[in-house]
Amino acid sequence: MSSHIARPAQEFDKEIIDIVDYALNYQINSDVAYETAWNCLMDTIGCGLEALEYDACTKLMGPLVPGIVVDKGVRVPGTSFRLDPVQGAFNIGAMIRWLDFNDTWLAAEWGHPSDNLGAILATADWIAQNPEFGSGKKLVMRDVLTAMIKAHEIQGCIALENSFNKVGLDHVILVKVASTAVVSQMMGLTREQTLNAVSLAWVDGQALRTYRHFPNAGSRKSWAAGDATSRAVRLALMARVGEMGYPSALTAKIWGFYDSLFRGKHFEFQRPYGSYVMENILFKISFPAEFHSQTAVEAAMTLFAQLKAAGKSESDIAKVTIRTHEACIRIIDKKGPLGNPADRDHCIQYMVAVPFIFGRLTARDYEDEIAADPRIDALREKIVCIEDPAFTVDYHDPSKRSIANAITITCTDGTIFGEEVVEYPIGHARRRVEGIPLLIEKFKINLARIFPADQQKKILDLCLDRPKFEATPVEEFMSLLVK
Repeated sequence: MSSHIARPAQEFDKEIIDIVDYALNYQINSDVAYETAWNCLMDTIGCGLEALEYDACTKLMGPLVPGIVVDKGVRVPGTSFRLDPVQGAFNIGAMIRWLDFNDTWLAAEWGHPSDNLGAILATADWIAQNPEFGSGKKLVMRDVLTAMIKAHEIQGCIALENSFNKVGLDHVILVKVASTAVVSQMMGLTREQTLNAVSLAWVDGQALRTYRHFPNAGSRKSWAAGDATSRAVRLALMARVGEMGYPSALTAKIWGFYDSLFRGKHFEFQRPYGSYVMENILFKISFPAEFHSQTAVEAAMTLFAQLKAAGKSESDIAKVTIRTHEACIRIIDKKGPLGNPADRDHCIQYMVAVPFIFGRLTARDYEDEIAADPRIDALREKIVCIEDPAFTVDYHDPSKRSIANAITITCTDGTIFGEEVVEYPIGHARRRVEGIPLLIEKFKINLARIFPADQQKKILDLCLDRPKFEATPVEEFMSLLVK
């Protein structure tokens, strides 16, 4: 049998072509997109640094075989690891997603486009130290921001009108596809090679959402994006050495993605690829909580202060009503036992109960020690979600993209607090002026978790000087993040 398999001349699916031509050729001209990507990169790295405080995350990190160090390998922020680019992408991708605290995109499908930074940062650092794997261009941090903008756009634009969760697939499929496209561009792959790589991403078996939902919610949701980014780098490297692609990976009858996994439906698109998604991305600034609950937690914190001022506590609460949008009810309206942190941070009742009891919601509040407090489950039983169709409409409206929640508390003595309505979380594009200073403070706190004061200062001095940051070679930036 011949070792070379010739592929008949065949045009790739238009959806694949559009992704590839955008990744390879589109010029980003939006300063808003670059400014947002700059903030996004700081926030995303900070989220990863916080995750390093959790053994459940760090036990999965490092080389696949203990003790292996790769010469000129990928640096993993906050650690001393030197890894191959595939495992480097997994490590970075897993740590930035672990605590559910990085950015979010909500539409027909939701997800966290900064997950793609696992593949982007690992590939950039690998190329910076091993130029033979790149296009010949010396990469600077602006190139990383460009790749982030494009990955956000690919993932987010497909998500606007196409629901993968409704057919049981997890949104990390879009991380894999987007990352494959942009790291192929970073590696200097030809158009044909990039088409092959992206088609391979669609042909892959895709992750089920099983691990995000009762009764199977578990920690895989925290490393699923890392897995997707590592797969993207692997596929790009395979295409780089000539592995063939599959032109009708989406549209092939019976065997293609649409017929096999998308119930025969083809993708619909609201807009062409540009820089819309990065410009409108949602940051998680105040709370490490599934994004459909962000405004509910903010409302709960306001009502907690009112309860306290009135001399009342959670023990005085008879009922809590949350007026919300359909996606919130479908994803995080959850009754019954919650088995682990991954289960708890996808339960709106839990995420609202904790603030009413403790006046806070932090990553530690999902751990077993806090969850064992009987007051939490007792209060969860009193919390009811109801859909407001107007909230659902505004959630999907491209001009609004609200994530509204409204909470009313009824006390045992008949006193009512609320209704407290929050339509846009502090990380929303409509609240950027208010949110970015808090995002920077979040970044500073996360740096302080890992690095000594002098190293924190060096990182901050560079990161907060945008022109200098964008012009910095990738290898210099990554060297600052080594512990």
